Amino acid sequence: MPVMHQDDTSRVGHVMATIERRIAARNLTPGARLPSIRALAETLGVSKSTVVTAYDRLAAEGTIRSRPGSGFFVAAPLAPLAVAEIGPRLDREVDPFWISRQALDAGPDALVPGCGWLPDSWMPEADIRKSLRSLARADRASLLEYGSSRGLPALRQIVARRLGERGIDAGPDQVILAESGTQAIDLVCRFLVEPGDTVLLDDPSYFNFQTLLRSHRVNIVGVPFTPTGPDVQAFARLLETEKPRLYITNSGLHNPTGVTLAPTVAHRILKLAERAGLTILEDDVYADLETTPGPRLAAFDGLDTVIHVGSFSKTLTAAARCGFIAARPDWIEPLVDLRIATTYAGGHLSSALVLDLLRSTAYRRHVETVRTRLAEAMEQTAERLAQIGIEPWFRPSAGMFLWCRLPGDTDAGALARHVLADNIVLAPGNTFSPSQSARNYLRFNVAQCSAPRIFNALENGLNQLAR
Repeated sequence: MPVMHQDDTSRVGHVMATIERRIAARNLTPGARLPSIRALAETLGVSKSTVVTAYDRLAAEGTIRSRPGSGFFVAAPLAPLAVAEIGPRLDREVDPFWISRQALDAGPDALVPGCGWLPDSWMPEADIRKSLRSLARADRASLLEYGSSRGLPALRQIVARRLGERGIDAGPDQVILAESGTQAIDLVCRFLVEPGDTVLLDDPSYFNFQTLLRSHRVNIVGVPFTPTGPDVQAFARLLETEKPRLYITNSGLHNPTGVTLAPTVAHRILKLAERAGLTILEDDVYADLETTPGPRLAAFDGLDTVIHVGSFSKTLTAAARCGFIAARPDWIEPLVDLRIATTYAGGHLSSALVLDLLRSTAYRRHVETVRTRLAEAMEQTAERLAQIGIEPWFRPSAGMFLWCRLPGDTDAGALARHVLADNIVLAPGNTFSPSQSARNYLRFNVAQCSAPRIFNALENGLNQLAR
Protein backbone atom coordinates (compact mmCIF):
# COMPACT_ATOMS: atom_id res chain seq x y z
CA MET A 1 0.00 0.00 0.00
CA PRO A 2 1.48 3.43 -0.90
CA VAL A 3 2.55 5.80 1.83
CA MET A 4 0.56 9.06 1.69
CA HIS A 5 2.62 12.25 1.61
CA GLN A 6 -0.10 14.84 2.10
CA ASP A 7 1.68 16.26 5.16
CA ASP A 8 4.89 16.87 3.15
CA THR A 9 4.72 20.54 2.22
CA SER A 10 7.66 20.44 -0.20
CA ARG A 11 7.08 20.67 -3.95
CA VAL A 12 8.16 17.04 -4.33
CA GLY A 13 5.76 16.02 -1.56
CA HIS A 14 2.96 17.94 -3.27
CA VAL A 15 3.52 16.05 -6.53
CA MET A 16 3.67 12.71 -4.72
CA ALA A 17 0.48 13.45 -2.75
CA THR A 18 -1.31 14.47 -5.98
CA ILE A 19 -0.48 11.14 -7.64
CA GLU A 20 -1.40 9.15 -4.52
CA ARG A 21 -4.77 10.91 -4.23
CA ARG A 22 -5.54 10.09 -7.86
CA ILE A 23 -4.72 6.44 -7.17
CA ALA A 24 -6.84 6.41 -3.99
CA ALA A 25 -9.76 7.99 -5.88
CA ARG A 26 -9.52 5.36 -8.68
CA ASN A 27 -8.66 8.01 -11.25
CA LEU A 28 -5.44 6.05 -11.76
CA THR A 29 -5.71 2.27 -11.52
CA PRO A 30 -2.99 -0.45 -11.62
CA GLY A 31 -1.30 -0.42 -15.01
CA ALA A 32 -2.48 3.10 -15.89
CA ARG A 33 0.11 5.35 -17.51
CA LEU A 34 0.99 8.48 -15.52
CA PRO A 35 1.23 11.92 -17.14
CA SER A 36 4.57 12.64 -18.77
CA ILE A 37 7.12 14.54 -16.73
CA ARG A 38 6.67 17.64 -18.88
CA ALA A 39 2.85 17.48 -18.79
CA LEU A 40 2.62 17.03 -15.03
CA ALA A 41 5.16 19.79 -14.41
CA GLU A 42 3.08 22.20 -16.48
CA THR A 43 -0.18 21.13 -14.83
CA LEU A 44 1.14 21.53 -11.27
CA GLY A 45 3.32 24.55 -11.97
CA VAL A 46 6.57 22.90 -10.82
CA SER A 47 9.88 22.17 -12.49
CA LYS A 48 10.55 18.99 -14.45
CA SER A 49 13.27 18.05 -11.96
CA THR A 50 10.69 18.17 -9.15
CA VAL A 51 8.46 15.71 -11.01
CA VAL A 52 11.47 13.47 -11.77
CA THR A 53 12.36 13.36 -8.07
CA ALA A 54 8.75 12.67 -7.07
CA TYR A 55 8.40 9.87 -9.63
CA ASP A 56 11.71 8.37 -8.48
CA ARG A 57 10.59 8.36 -4.85
CA LEU A 58 7.20 6.85 -5.73
CA ALA A 59 8.96 4.17 -7.77
CA ALA A 60 11.31 3.41 -4.86
CA GLU A 61 8.28 2.89 -2.61
CA GLY A 62 6.66 0.59 -5.15
CA THR A 63 3.70 2.87 -5.85
CA ILE A 64 4.64 3.31 -9.52
CA ARG A 65 7.11 1.66 -11.87
CA SER A 66 9.17 2.89 -14.80
CA ARG A 67 9.15 1.32 -18.24
CA PRO A 68 12.17 2.60 -20.18
CA GLY A 69 11.03 4.36 -23.31
CA SER A 70 7.35 4.18 -22.30
CA GLY A 71 7.01 6.26 -19.14
CA PHE A 72 5.72 5.66 -15.61
CA PHE A 73 2.81 3.39 -14.67
CA VAL A 74 0.78 2.67 -11.53
CA ALA A 75 2.17 -0.44 -9.87
CA ALA A 76 0.58 -0.53 -6.44
CA PRO A 77 -2.59 -2.52 -5.76
CA LEU A 78 -5.63 -0.41 -5.08
CA ALA A 79 -6.26 0.54 -1.49
CA PRO A 80 -9.81 0.14 -0.18
CA LEU A 81 -12.05 2.86 -1.54
CA ALA A 82 -11.88 6.04 0.55
CA VAL A 83 -14.96 8.05 -0.37
CA ALA A 84 -13.53 11.19 1.25
CA GLU A 85 -10.68 11.13 -1.28
CA ILE A 86 -13.02 11.35 -4.26
CA GLY A 87 -13.72 14.83 -5.57
CA PRO A 88 -12.30 18.14 -4.36
CA ARG A 89 -10.10 17.82 -1.30
CA LEU A 90 -11.68 19.59 1.68
CA ASP A 91 -10.33 20.34 5.11
CA ARG A 92 -11.26 17.12 6.88
CA GLU A 93 -12.12 19.02 10.05
CA VAL A 94 -15.18 20.57 8.40
CA ASP A 95 -16.09 18.31 5.49
CA PRO A 96 -19.49 16.52 5.31
CA PHE A 97 -18.15 13.35 6.94
CA TRP A 98 -16.80 15.35 9.86
CA ILE A 99 -20.15 17.07 10.43
CA SER A 100 -22.02 13.76 10.30
CA ARG A 101 -19.60 12.02 12.64
CA GLN A 102 -19.57 14.86 15.15
CA ALA A 103 -23.37 15.05 15.19
CA LEU A 104 -23.93 11.27 15.28
CA ASP A 105 -21.28 10.66 17.94
CA ALA A 106 -22.12 13.68 20.09
CA GLY A 107 -22.38 13.00 23.79
CA PRO A 108 -25.32 13.96 26.00
CA ASP A 109 -23.76 17.34 26.83
CA ALA A 110 -23.14 18.32 23.20
CA LEU A 111 -25.27 20.87 21.35
CA VAL A 112 -25.90 20.14 17.67
CA PRO A 113 -27.39 23.16 15.84
CA GLY A 114 -25.66 21.84 12.72
CA CYS A 115 -27.55 18.53 12.62
CA GLY A 116 -30.58 17.74 10.45
CA TRP A 117 -33.04 16.17 12.85
CA LEU A 118 -35.43 17.10 15.62
CA PRO A 119 -34.49 16.82 19.30
CA ASP A 120 -35.41 13.57 20.99
CA SER A 121 -37.74 15.46 23.32
CA TRP A 122 -39.82 16.56 20.31
CA MET A 123 -40.45 13.00 19.09
CA PRO A 124 -43.56 10.89 19.96
CA GLU A 125 -41.77 8.55 22.35
CA ALA A 126 -44.87 7.45 24.25
CA ASP A 127 -46.70 6.60 21.03
CA ILE A 128 -43.67 4.69 19.72
CA ARG A 129 -43.52 2.63 22.92
CA LYS A 130 -47.25 1.94 22.67
CA SER A 131 -46.89 0.74 19.07
CA LEU A 132 -43.92 -1.47 19.97
CA ARG A 133 -45.95 -3.12 22.74
CA SER A 134 -48.75 -3.69 20.26
CA LEU A 135 -46.37 -5.24 17.72
CA ALA A 136 -44.90 -7.50 20.39
CA ARG A 137 -48.36 -9.02 20.89
CA ALA A 138 -49.07 -9.33 17.15
CA ASP A 139 -48.29 -12.26 14.86
CA ARG A 140 -44.68 -13.37 14.58
CA ALA A 141 -44.17 -11.98 11.05
CA SER A 142 -43.38 -8.49 12.31
CA LEU A 143 -40.77 -9.77 14.71
CA LEU A 144 -39.15 -12.63 12.81
CA GLU A 145 -39.71 -12.62 9.06
CA TYR A 146 -38.28 -10.81 6.05
CA GLY A 147 -40.45 -8.22 4.42
CA SER A 148 -41.79 -8.61 0.89
CA SER A 149 -39.74 -7.60 -2.15
CA ARG A 150 -41.47 -4.20 -2.51
CA GLY A 151 -42.14 -3.66 1.17
CA LEU A 152 -45.15 -4.00 3.45
CA PRO A 153 -48.26 -3.72 1.19
CA ALA A 154 -50.41 -1.91 3.75
CA LEU A 155 -47.73 0.74 4.27
CA ARG A 156 -47.28 1.19 0.53
CA GLN A 157 -51.03 1.85 0.28
CA ILE A 158 -50.80 4.56 2.92
CA VAL A 159 -47.77 6.11 1.23
CA ALA A 160 -49.65 6.16 -2.09
CA ARG A 161 -52.64 7.83 -0.45
CA ARG A 162 -50.43 10.43 1.22
CA LEU A 163 -48.72 11.16 -2.09
CA GLY A 164 -52.14 11.62 -3.68
CA GLU A 165 -52.94 14.30 -1.10
CA ARG A 166 -49.94 16.23 -2.48
CA GLY A 167 -51.09 15.83 -6.06
CA ILE A 168 -48.76 12.94 -6.93
CA ASP A 169 -50.69 10.22 -8.73
CA ALA A 170 -49.03 6.92 -7.76
CA GLY A 171 -50.73 3.65 -6.91
CA PRO A 172 -49.29 1.23 -4.33
CA ASP A 173 -47.74 -0.76 -7.18
CA GLN A 174 -45.62 2.31 -8.01
CA VAL A 175 -44.21 2.54 -4.48
CA ILE A 176 -41.19 0.66 -3.13
CA LEU A 177 -40.15 0.83 0.50
CA ALA A 178 -36.50 1.40 1.43
CA GLU A 179 -34.53 1.30 4.64
CA SER A 180 -34.26 5.11 4.63
CA GLY A 181 -34.44 8.14 2.39
CA THR A 182 -30.69 7.85 1.88
CA GLN A 183 -30.98 4.25 0.73
CA ALA A 184 -33.82 5.23 -1.59
CA ILE A 185 -31.56 7.81 -3.26
CA ASP A 186 -28.71 5.31 -3.42
CA LEU A 187 -30.95 2.76 -5.20
CA VAL A 188 -32.03 5.37 -7.74
CA CYS A 189 -28.40 6.31 -8.38
CA ARG A 190 -27.45 2.66 -8.83
CA PHE A 191 -30.31 2.37 -11.31
CA LEU A 192 -29.65 5.50 -13.35
CA VAL A 193 -26.01 6.56 -13.30
CA GLU A 194 -22.65 5.10 -14.22
CA PRO A 195 -19.17 6.24 -13.15
CA GLY A 196 -18.25 9.31 -15.15
CA ASP A 197 -21.83 10.51 -15.65
CA THR A 198 -22.65 14.08 -14.67
CA VAL A 199 -25.20 14.75 -11.91
CA LEU A 200 -26.57 18.21 -11.13
CA LEU A 201 -27.08 19.35 -7.55
CA ASP A 202 -28.41 22.62 -6.21
CA ASP A 203 -25.65 24.90 -4.98
CA PRO A 204 -26.06 24.81 -2.00
CA SER A 205 -27.62 21.38 -1.42
CA TYR A 206 -27.75 18.74 1.30
CA PHE A 207 -24.15 17.74 1.89
CA ASN A 208 -24.80 13.98 1.99
CA PHE A 209 -25.97 14.13 -1.63
CA GLN A 210 -22.36 14.91 -2.47
CA THR A 211 -20.85 12.17 -0.31
CA LEU A 212 -23.26 9.57 -1.68
CA LEU A 213 -22.59 10.62 -5.28
CA ARG A 214 -18.85 10.42 -4.72
CA SER A 215 -19.25 6.73 -3.97
CA HIS A 216 -20.90 6.35 -7.37
CA ARG A 217 -17.90 8.02 -9.03
CA VAL A 218 -19.91 10.62 -10.91
CA ASN A 219 -19.11 14.20 -11.90
CA ILE A 220 -20.97 16.63 -9.61
CA VAL A 221 -21.94 20.04 -10.98
CA GLY A 222 -23.75 22.70 -8.95
CA VAL A 223 -26.76 24.73 -10.10
CA PRO A 224 -26.93 28.18 -8.44
CA PHE A 225 -29.91 28.31 -6.12
CA THR A 226 -32.22 31.30 -5.61
CA PRO A 227 -35.10 32.13 -3.22
CA THR A 228 -37.54 30.68 -5.81
CA GLY A 229 -35.56 27.55 -6.71
CA PRO A 230 -32.72 26.72 -9.09
CA ASP A 231 -31.48 29.47 -11.41
CA VAL A 232 -33.36 28.52 -14.58
CA GLN A 233 -30.93 30.18 -16.99
CA ALA A 234 -27.94 28.52 -15.36
CA PHE A 235 -29.83 25.21 -15.39
CA ALA A 236 -30.45 25.55 -19.12
CA ARG A 237 -26.78 26.34 -19.79
CA LEU A 238 -25.62 23.33 -17.81
CA LEU A 239 -27.96 21.03 -19.71
CA GLU A 240 -26.24 22.17 -22.90
CA THR A 241 -22.64 22.09 -21.69
CA GLU A 242 -22.59 19.19 -19.21
CA LYS A 243 -25.19 16.76 -20.65
CA PRO A 244 -26.16 15.54 -17.16
CA ARG A 245 -27.86 12.21 -16.53
CA LEU A 246 -29.62 13.18 -13.27
CA TYR A 247 -30.65 16.21 -11.22
CA ILE A 248 -31.25 15.83 -7.46
CA THR A 249 -33.22 18.48 -5.60
CA ASN A 250 -35.74 19.28 -2.84
CA SER A 251 -38.91 20.97 -4.05
CA GLY A 252 -40.31 21.69 -0.62
CA LEU A 253 -38.38 22.95 2.43
CA HIS A 254 -35.11 22.83 0.59
CA ASN A 255 -32.08 21.69 2.55
CA PRO A 256 -30.23 23.86 3.57
CA THR A 257 -32.06 27.05 2.51
CA GLY A 258 -35.67 26.29 3.48
CA VAL A 259 -36.91 27.51 0.07
CA THR A 260 -40.09 26.11 -1.46
CA LEU A 261 -39.98 25.82 -5.24
CA ALA A 262 -42.04 28.45 -7.10
CA PRO A 263 -44.63 26.93 -9.52
CA THR A 264 -43.33 28.93 -12.50
CA VAL A 265 -39.78 27.74 -11.85
CA ALA A 266 -41.02 24.15 -11.50
CA HIS A 267 -42.73 24.27 -14.92
CA ARG A 268 -39.65 25.74 -16.61
CA ILE A 269 -37.31 23.19 -15.03
CA LEU A 270 -39.56 20.32 -16.13
CA LYS A 271 -39.76 21.59 -19.70
CA LEU A 272 -35.98 21.92 -19.90
CA ALA A 273 -35.47 18.47 -18.37
CA GLU A 274 -37.93 16.83 -20.76
CA ARG A 275 -36.25 18.43 -23.76
CA ALA A 276 -32.81 17.24 -22.56
CA GLY A 277 -33.90 13.72 -21.57
CA LEU A 278 -32.89 14.45 -17.97
CA THR A 279 -34.28 12.49 -15.02
CA ILE A 280 -35.01 14.39 -11.79
CA LEU A 281 -34.81 12.84 -8.34
CA GLU A 282 -37.04 14.77 -5.94
CA ASP A 283 -36.13 14.26 -2.27
CA ASP A 284 -39.08 15.10 -0.02
CA VAL A 285 -38.08 13.92 3.45
CA TYR A 286 -39.30 17.13 5.15
CA ALA A 287 -42.75 17.17 3.53
CA ASP A 288 -44.71 16.67 6.75
CA LEU A 289 -43.14 19.79 8.29
CA GLU A 290 -44.83 22.08 5.75
CA THR A 291 -47.75 24.15 7.00
CA THR A 292 -48.97 24.80 3.45
CA PRO A 293 -47.98 22.17 0.85
CA GLY A 294 -45.89 23.61 -1.94
CA PRO A 295 -45.65 22.43 -5.56
CA ARG A 296 -44.00 19.12 -6.30
CA LEU A 297 -42.22 18.30 -9.53
CA ALA A 298 -43.61 14.77 -9.41
CA ALA A 299 -47.15 16.15 -9.28
CA PHE A 300 -46.64 18.36 -12.33
CA ASP A 301 -44.76 15.64 -14.19
CA GLY A 302 -46.90 12.62 -13.31
CA LEU A 303 -43.77 10.58 -12.42
CA ASP A 304 -42.69 10.54 -16.05
CA THR A 305 -39.22 12.08 -15.76
CA VAL A 306 -39.31 12.57 -11.97
CA ILE A 307 -38.62 9.97 -9.28
CA HIS A 308 -39.97 10.93 -5.87
CA VAL A 309 -38.43 9.73 -2.59
CA GLY A 310 -39.36 10.31 1.03
CA SER A 311 -38.82 9.10 4.56
CA PHE A 312 -40.34 9.04 8.04
CA SER A 313 -37.06 9.32 9.96
CA LYS A 314 -37.35 13.10 10.42
CA THR A 315 -40.82 13.12 11.94
CA LEU A 316 -41.18 9.73 13.67
CA THR A 317 -37.97 8.02 14.68
CA ALA A 318 -34.48 7.61 13.27
CA ALA A 319 -34.10 4.36 15.21
CA ALA A 320 -36.56 2.52 12.96
CA ARG A 321 -35.75 4.01 9.60
CA CYS A 322 -38.16 3.71 6.71
CA GLY A 323 -38.12 5.45 3.34
CA PHE A 324 -39.83 4.99 0.00
CA ILE A 325 -39.52 5.48 -3.74
CA ALA A 326 -42.36 6.42 -6.10
CA ALA A 327 -41.56 5.95 -9.79
CA ARG A 328 -43.08 5.24 -13.20
CA PRO A 329 -44.39 1.67 -13.63
CA ASP A 330 -41.70 0.40 -16.02
CA TRP A 331 -38.93 1.38 -13.60
CA ILE A 332 -40.36 -0.42 -10.59
CA GLU A 333 -39.20 -3.97 -11.33
CA PRO A 334 -35.55 -3.01 -11.98
CA LEU A 335 -35.56 -0.98 -8.75
CA VAL A 336 -37.02 -3.94 -6.86
CA ASP A 337 -34.22 -6.12 -8.23
CA LEU A 338 -31.67 -3.61 -6.97
CA ARG A 339 -33.36 -3.53 -3.58
CA ILE A 340 -33.12 -7.31 -3.35
CA ALA A 341 -29.49 -7.26 -4.50
CA THR A 342 -28.44 -4.69 -1.90
CA THR A 343 -30.63 -5.44 1.15
CA TYR A 344 -32.51 -8.60 0.08
CA ALA A 345 -35.64 -7.50 1.93
CA GLY A 346 -36.50 -4.54 4.09
CA GLY A 347 -36.96 -4.59 7.83
CA HIS A 348 -40.49 -5.81 8.50
CA LEU A 349 -40.43 -4.54 12.09
CA SER A 350 -39.56 -0.96 11.11
CA SER A 351 -42.26 -0.90 8.43
CA ALA A 352 -44.85 -2.36 10.79
CA LEU A 353 -43.99 0.24 13.43
CA VAL A 354 -44.33 3.12 10.96
CA LEU A 355 -47.60 1.67 9.66
CA ASP A 356 -49.08 1.44 13.15
CA LEU A 357 -48.10 5.03 13.96
CA LEU A 358 -49.43 6.43 10.68
CA ARG A 359 -52.74 4.65 11.17
CA SER A 360 -53.28 6.30 14.55
CA THR A 361 -54.47 9.84 15.17
CA ALA A 362 -51.36 10.35 17.28
CA TYR A 363 -49.13 11.01 14.26
CA ARG A 364 -51.33 13.83 12.97
CA ARG A 365 -51.38 15.48 16.39
CA HIS A 366 -47.63 15.03 16.74
CA VAL A 367 -46.89 16.66 13.37
CA GLU A 368 -49.17 19.61 14.11
CA THR A 369 -47.37 20.17 17.41
CA VAL A 370 -43.97 19.98 15.73
CA ARG A 371 -44.99 22.55 13.10
CA THR A 372 -46.09 24.99 15.80
CA ARG A 373 -42.90 24.50 17.78
CA LEU A 374 -40.77 24.97 14.66
CA ALA A 375 -42.51 28.25 13.81
CA GLU A 376 -41.77 29.56 17.30
CA ALA A 377 -38.18 28.30 17.18
CA MET A 378 -37.68 29.91 13.75
CA GLU A 379 -38.62 33.35 15.07
CA GLN A 380 -36.60 33.02 18.26
CA THR A 381 -33.49 31.71 16.50
CA ALA A 382 -33.58 34.37 13.78
CA GLU A 383 -33.91 37.10 16.44
CA ARG A 384 -31.02 35.74 18.53
CA LEU A 385 -28.78 35.39 15.47
CA ALA A 386 -29.57 38.91 14.31
CA GLN A 387 -28.40 40.27 17.68
CA ILE A 388 -24.89 38.97 16.95
CA GLY A 389 -24.84 40.02 13.30
CA ILE A 390 -25.84 36.73 11.63
CA GLU A 391 -28.60 37.26 9.07
CA PRO A 392 -30.77 34.70 7.23
CA TRP A 393 -30.27 34.52 3.46
CA PHE A 394 -33.99 33.59 3.26
CA ARG A 395 -36.83 33.41 5.79
CA PRO A 396 -38.63 30.07 5.29
CA SER A 397 -42.35 29.75 5.86
CA ALA A 398 -41.88 26.44 7.70
CA GLY A 399 -39.35 23.71 8.41
CA MET A 400 -36.28 23.56 10.61
CA PHE A 401 -33.48 25.24 8.64
CA LEU A 402 -32.10 28.76 8.48
CA TRP A 403 -29.36 29.38 5.90
CA CYS A 404 -27.42 32.31 7.26
CA ARG A 405 -24.64 34.64 6.15
CA LEU A 406 -21.94 35.42 8.69
CA PRO A 407 -20.81 39.02 9.20
CA GLY A 408 -18.00 40.34 7.03
CA ASP A 409 -15.77 37.69 5.53
CA THR A 410 -15.92 35.27 8.44
CA ASP A 411 -14.81 31.75 7.59
CA ALA A 412 -17.59 29.41 8.73
CA GLY A 413 -15.17 26.49 8.91
CA ALA A 414 -12.92 28.39 11.29
CA LEU A 415 -15.93 29.34 13.42
CA ALA A 416 -17.05 25.70 13.50
CA ARG A 417 -13.62 24.61 14.76
CA HIS A 418 -13.67 27.37 17.36
CA VAL A 419 -17.04 26.51 18.92
CA LEU A 420 -16.29 22.78 18.87
CA ALA A 421 -14.15 23.51 21.92
CA ASP A 422 -17.46 24.38 23.63
CA ASN A 423 -18.92 21.02 22.53
CA ILE A 424 -21.09 22.66 19.86
CA VAL A 425 -21.38 21.18 16.34
CA LEU A 426 -22.04 23.61 13.46
CA ALA A 427 -22.65 23.01 9.74
CA PRO A 428 -20.38 25.30 7.64
CA GLY A 429 -21.63 26.46 4.27
CA ASN A 430 -18.96 25.04 1.98
CA THR A 431 -19.90 21.51 2.97
CA PHE A 432 -23.22 22.17 1.19
CA SER A 433 -21.68 23.87 -1.85
CA PRO A 434 -20.40 21.86 -4.85
CA SER A 435 -18.60 24.99 -6.06
CA GLN A 436 -17.19 25.82 -2.60
CA SER A 437 -18.76 29.27 -2.82
CA ALA A 438 -20.47 29.39 0.61
CA ARG A 439 -17.43 29.99 2.81
CA ASN A 440 -19.20 32.50 5.08
CA TYR A 441 -22.52 30.68 5.47
CA LEU A 442 -23.89 28.37 8.16
CA ARG A 443 -26.98 26.18 8.28
CA PHE A 444 -28.83 26.32 11.58
CA ASN A 445 -31.40 23.78 12.75
CA VAL A 446 -33.77 26.02 14.72
CA ALA A 447 -35.16 23.07 16.68
CA GLN A 448 -31.67 22.50 18.11
CA CYS A 449 -30.98 26.17 18.96
CA SER A 450 -32.77 26.70 22.26
CA ALA A 451 -29.66 26.79 24.47
CA PRO A 452 -28.22 30.29 25.13
CA ARG A 453 -24.76 28.68 25.22
CA ILE A 454 -24.90 28.36 21.42
CA PHE A 455 -25.28 32.08 20.84
CA ASN A 456 -22.70 32.99 23.48
CA ALA A 457 -20.19 30.68 21.80
CA LEU A 458 -21.02 32.08 18.36
CA GLU A 459 -20.57 35.67 19.55
CA ASN A 460 -17.28 34.85 21.26
CA GLY A 461 -16.07 33.00 18.18
CA LEU A 462 -16.98 35.84 15.84
CA ASN A 463 -15.15 38.30 18.08
CA GLN A 464 -12.06 36.11 18.25
CA LEU A 465 -11.95 35.62 14.47
CA ALA A 466 -12.43 39.32 13.80
CA ARG A 467 -9.24 40.23 15.68
